[in-house]
Amino acid sequence: MTEMIPFNSEQFLILVVDDVSQNLQVVGSILDEIGYATTFATSGEQAIKRVKTAKPDLILLDLMMPEMNGLEVCQSLKSDPLNQEIPIIFVTASNEKEHLIQAFEQGAVDYVTKPFSVPELLARVKTHLELKHTQDQLKKALLELEKLATTDSLTGIYNRRQLFVIGEQELQRSYRNNRPLSLLLLDLDYFKKINDLYGHSIGDQALILMAQTTLKSLRNSDFFCRFGGEEFVVILPETTLSEASEIAERLRFNLAEVSLFSQSETISFTVSIGVTSSTPSPCAFDLLLNRADQALYQAKHQGRNRVVTYQLTIDH
Repeated sequence: MTEMIPFNSEQFLILVVDDVSQNLQVVGSILDEIGYATTFATSGEQAIKRVKTAKPDLILLDLMMPEMNGLEVCQSLKSDPLNQEIPIIFVTASNEKEHLIQAFEQGAVDYVTKPFSVPELLARVKTHLELKHTQDQLKKALLELEKLATTDSLTGIYNRRQLFVIGEQELQRSYRNNRPLSLLLLDLDYFKKINDLYGHSIGDQALILMAQTTLKSLRNSDFFCRFGGEEFVVILPETTLSEASEIAERLRFNLAEVSLFSQSETISFTVSIGVTSSTPSPCAFDLLLNRADQALYQAKHQGRNRVVTYQLTIDH
C-alpha cells in the first residue's frame, strides 16, 4: 500500500479569479509566502479556460464580476465531471452575502468576506486543501486495495476470484443478447520440470512471460485470468467456437516462439489449450470451465502442445 503523504503547501496550485488586478496581486503574494503555487484569471471566461489547462487544486473565486459572475463560473465548472471535485471558495463583499446560498447550491465549499483577515483566508484554504488531499489519497488507496483483491500478484492479470465474477457477468450478457461466448483454458506444459531443473524463480519468470505474451495476442474486449498454478483462462466475448479455436492456435504458436535465458541456457516452453463455448446449450460458468478442463485433459493426454475443442472431440 502507498504511504499517506503529509500535507505540503508546495504541492498545491491555487487559481485566483478576480477582475481587479490589485486584488490578484494581494492574494497572490499572501499565498506565495506560504509556498502555494498560484495562477490567475481576470474574468470568468478566462477562469474556465485556465482550469482546463492548469488543473488547479483549489479556486478562490470573486463573486461579483462583469460579463460572467462567480456563480455562473461555478455552475459551468461544476457541470463538467473533470472539475466537480475542485473546491471553490468564494470571495465576496459583505453586502453580497445574500448570494451565498446560491453559491453553496452551485457547489461552493466556503466563502471569505472582503476585506478579509489573512489568517482566516489561509486557514480556510488549508482546511479545504487538506480535506481534498486526504480524499484523493483515500481514493488512491481504495483503488490499490481493489487492484490487490482482483489481480494476481505475480502476473498482474485478473486472479481466480475475479475470473468467476467476470465469467458469470459475461456469460449472462451473452445469453441476454443471444451472442456467443467462448473460453480457453491454458496449461504450461511440464511446468514442474521447469521448476525442478531451473528453480522457482525461473518458473515464475516463465509464468510472467506466458502472461505477457498471451496479453499481446488478445483483443481489448477479452479477459485474461490466472486460474491457479500454471493454468490460465481466457474469456472471449462475441466469439464462436471456431473463432476461439483459431485464437487458441495463434496463442499456442506465439507462446512456443518465446524463450527465457538462465545461465547461458535458453529455456523454451509450450502450452496445451482446451477450448469450449457457451453455445448451443446454456450452462453455468463453472460447468463451462469444466468443459474446457475436459478438453485440456485430452490435449495433454494426446501429447501436449496442442489445442483441443470440447464439442468436437468429446460431444461428437
